Amino acid sequence: MNTTYLLLGSNMGNSRQQLLQAKKNIQQQIGKIIRQSNLYSTAAWGNTQQPDFLNQVIIVQTKLTAAQTMQSILTIEKKMGRIRNKKNDPRIIDIDILFYNKEIIDSSNLIVPHPQLQNRNFVLVPLNQLSPNFKHPVLNKTIHQLLRNSPDKLTVNKI
Repeated sequence: MNTTYLLLGSNMGNSRQQLLQAKKNIQQQIGKIIRQSNLYSTAAWGNTQQPDFLNQVIIVQTKLTAAQTMQSILTIEKKMGRIRNKKNDPRIIDIDILFYNKEIIDSSNLIVPHPQLQNRNFVLVPLNQLSPNFKHPVLNKTIHQLLRNSPDKLTVNKI
């Protein structure tokens, strides 16, 4: 079995419901959710002229490869109504692979660990709740260390 950390986010419609539906789809198509963080509310990152996001990190056990996991994520997002127009636009659902085991993947379709996770508190705060001692396989620092040294100044509020 493989262990993957996924970040879920939504800021359109009923975001709580979107995250619940995404988790149901993930359990059906990717694997069993073994742990999940609280929900967190954060101002939009990048394009700030939009509603706040609800975010959550989940840990999933899967038989799928990283590439298969990514393909399933894209299918789930599309099925839920995600339309990819511009970077940092509002979205019904966003699902990112943060970590896949402790693998380092750099392909045209997938980069793991997620290349920006160390710069985003909305990722680091829920990750720190679940796995503060998990060591980033590229940066060789724990999630707790990354959060402590994060350049991001956005506030992340537990719901």
